[in-house]
Amino acid sequence: MSRILVLVPFALDEESLANRRQQTSEVALRPGVTFEYRPVAAGPTAFMSPHDWVLMDIALFEAGLSAQDDGYDAVVIDTVSDSGADALRSVLDIPVLAPGRASLLFALSLGRRFGILAQWKPALPRYGKVLDEWGLRYHCAGVDHFDTPPDFAALLGDKADATLPKMEAACHRLVEAGSDVICLGSTTMHQAHHYLSERLEIPIVNPGPLSYKLIESFLALGISHSRAAYPKPMVAKSDMIHAMLSAATHLESDRE
Repeated sequence: MSRILVLVPFALDEESLANRRQQTSEVALRPGVTFEYRPVAAGPTAFMSPHDWVLMDIALFEAGLSAQDDGYDAVVIDTVSDSGADALRSVLDIPVLAPGRASLLFALSLGRRFGILAQWKPALPRYGKVLDEWGLRYHCAGVDHFDTPPDFAALLGDKADATLPKMEAACHRLVEAGSDVICLGSTTMHQAHHYLSERLEIPIVNPGPLSYKLIESFLALGISHSRAAYPKPMVAKSDMIHAMLSAATHLESDRE
């Protein structure tokens, strides 16, 4: 039996977490592997600027700090931004996988150039950041969006009928721009995967379910991240990180 902790990047309630858990039904998972979802204690309301990126890193880092002590065998980050992943790799020996870089590199095993489907224009700077950081801009045919503000709790919800055709249109623009493969630019888009796959003739990479299969492979192969790339801290400050998020949780509660 293997337990995998999935870290959700927003402080969601149980009903909203159920929308995230749907990702496990979209791929055949190995028997004996369980995925348990944990939201962050507090974090940004949106995710569109460097201000938000820093808060997201800290929030996910704190949420996963205890994963190894809690008995989990691996951690998956439920956001294509890969927020908090590097920091968690520096303190955890169990494998930590994030779907952003993994999905783009996987796309290059299916085609020569990938396109990224974003939700709306304010999200575009984040994709530029990751393409530059990971040295993948040459392999990216383009980033396009379907001009719809994200709903991090309800996901597509009751907007599917209006949103799915706009997503398809953006995908066709990516194909025209030279994309051999399209990567969904957020795990919040997972509900659109089947719809898009049925209507486009190129592969559509669904980052969340892909990360589940990859982490299964890590466990089956007995490998984890490199200590040469992610050295342990000389002086760990876990108590400080927990105290910061505890204070943030109280602050958010007082505002409600």
